[in-house]
Amino acid sequence: MRRRVVITSVGVVSPVGSTPDEMAMAFQKRPRFLPLKGDGFWGAPVSHFDLKAFTGRFKEGRYLNRGAQFAVAAAAMALNASGLGETERQETGLFCGSGPNFDVGQEFSQIKGGAISQEGLSALWILRFLPNTASSAISRLLGVHGENHTCGSACAASLTAMGEAYRKVKDGYLNTALAGGGDSRLSDGGLLAYGMAQALHTDESDPSHIYAPFDADRKGFIPGEGGAFFLLEELNHAQRRGADIVAEVLGFGSSLDGYNMTAPDPSGKWAEKAVRLALDEGFLLASDLDGVCAHGTGTLLNDAMEADLFKRLFGSKKVPVMALKGWIGHLASACGAVEVALALGALSQGVVPGHPNLKTPVLDSLGLASGKEDGKQIRTLLFENFGFGGQNSALVLRRWQ
Repeated sequence: MRRRVVITSVGVVSPVGSTPDEMAMAFQKRPRFLPLKGDGFWGAPVSHFDLKAFTGRFKEGRYLNRGAQFAVAAAAMALNASGLGETERQETGLFCGSGPNFDVGQEFSQIKGGAISQEGLSALWILRFLPNTASSAISRLLGVHGENHTCGSACAASLTAMGEAYRKVKDGYLNTALAGGGDSRLSDGGLLAYGMAQALHTDESDPSHIYAPFDADRKGFIPGEGGAFFLLEELNHAQRRGADIVAEVLGFGSSLDGYNMTAPDPSGKWAEKAVRLALDEGFLLASDLDGVCAHGTGTLLNDAMEADLFKRLFGSKKVPVMALKGWIGHLASACGAVEVALALGALSQGVVPGHPNLKTPVLDSLGLASGKEDGKQIRTLLFENFGFGGQNSALVLRRWQ
């Protein structure tokens, strides 16, 4: 018998808050981006973040880069709110989306001719660059010892982590799994990397009134930071222990473009394959969807490809399409998990994040969310993420009622 998989706990640290009330309030105002170091660079930071507020005294915190700190904080929030006991935690799986640490300028005082100065360098500096450090810290802090996987599929990583966790529970390998990710791209190294790839929105003017994914005048993405984790659980297991159910995971799909190291395949056929696979696994048609949370980066290539994909999926039907990067920036490997958490939180309060800066949609037939819809009526949702290297992931959820 096919096992049903539900989300029973959520932990999120984001630029727009950590609770549904905070999210709903933020999405009814305007986006807020702040200037960063460098000419014309802007970002969406998490204000007043302190890892100890989530972990207490935790000496392993010194080994975590900022993105890994968000992952650990969000995982602690999710699992500590779940009600799982020590024995159940030991059997829980862990699936974490992780990205590279670009904060090389902060880590190494000097690099000349390939030689790294040891001045001020910690003995275990390597841990701040290993992709699985966040998972190791989560396991140690929370007592999680089950099957695990660290996903490094760029901007698709945390959504892939959720999909992999979902399948492990669905197929009976696990009854509970912790899944999500954390990331930050606000360091000098991160800005340098994406700036040289010509992917960033740069402007002397405040983009809080300008930045708009799917707008004809889009100029690139704004980087952000944060993390989110979820407890995924087999339905009967959740019901037996009286857990609060947030949503049901219905299907997952992934694919590879095999086209370009940074640019998406403009045909979008492989991105569409991931979406179709997720719908098929959930025994759904595109017409069954009430809303979409798009990848929506605000880059020329992604938004054009994704808009065409929606046209093929929905035809003349205008399904509300949200693009949360217009509010929180691009969280790289953490974007999928954080966007799932924010969408579920806002919709539970009846709020649909709209497109406040949108002036001219890239495609007239695109059914972009206005922000005036009743969020509580939007139940079945498609989430999409497309990463560097042509990594595509899609997840379908249904809000629990």
